[in-house]
Amino acid sequence: MQTSRLQGKRALVTGAGSGIGRAISIAFAREGAAVQLADIDVAAANDTDELIAADGGRSEVSECDVACTQAAHQAVESTVANFGGIDVLVNNAAWFAPREPVAEITDEHWGRNLAVNVTGPFLMSRAAIPAMTLDGGGSIIHVASQMARVANFGQTAYCTAKGALLMLAKGIALDHAQDNIRCNTLSPGGIATQGMADVYGSMEAAEREWGEPMHILGRLGQVEEIAAGAVFLASDESSFMTGTDLLIDGGYTAV
Repeated sequence: MQTSRLQGKRALVTGAGSGIGRAISIAFAREGAAVQLADIDVAAANDTDELIAADGGRSEVSECDVACTQAAHQAVESTVANFGGIDVLVNNAAWFAPREPVAEITDEHWGRNLAVNVTGPFLMSRAAIPAMTLDGGGSIIHVASQMARVANFGQTAYCTAKGALLMLAKGIALDHAQDNIRCNTLSPGGIATQGMADVYGSMEAAEREWGEPMHILGRLGQVEEIAAGAVFLASDESSFMTGTDLLIDGGYTAV
């Protein structure tokens, strides 16, 4: 079912080829947005593009390594060229660092974690802000995590990166409020994605070991539930929200 909460908006979504990024892209298109699908995995982004086309939506694909300054600019330029501007940026692309206690985190893993999960959203935002400003403003959404607020064994690198996104959003919100640019974070709890299944060996194991014990609602979240939050933050319904975090975590941080 298509509605029009994002009618006329031009969106760029990173990590659009799978999981939460794919769900956000499909939801945006169903709500009337034109969506630039940016992903380092072009084949996966093309699959998302086909799903959107079959659903009657409009999208284009960009190959993009968010940790590369040139690639970030090219993704924004492609969005403007394809759709005439950019109103929404979703910084969803992420790299899930291996589970390692702090004393065993390698330089390579620490560097890659920060490059994708923190520098990437910074580079994408810096590239998009001038184009948004020319169009009278927009909404930037960083997909963070409940791990921005709570530590998790062996996940200090990832938790640190996601925590940094909360402050990056506040800084962008403060620096560019006069440009009518809002910036917020969206923090999921544990979500039933292929990545989660891969970590635990199966989706059933992920539900058993991480979904029910860690969330007071007793389950993992669904990608569509996170996409609904992204639609809200991208839409004019959240016009008085900036520099804040929207938790969709099944009660993970409530106890």
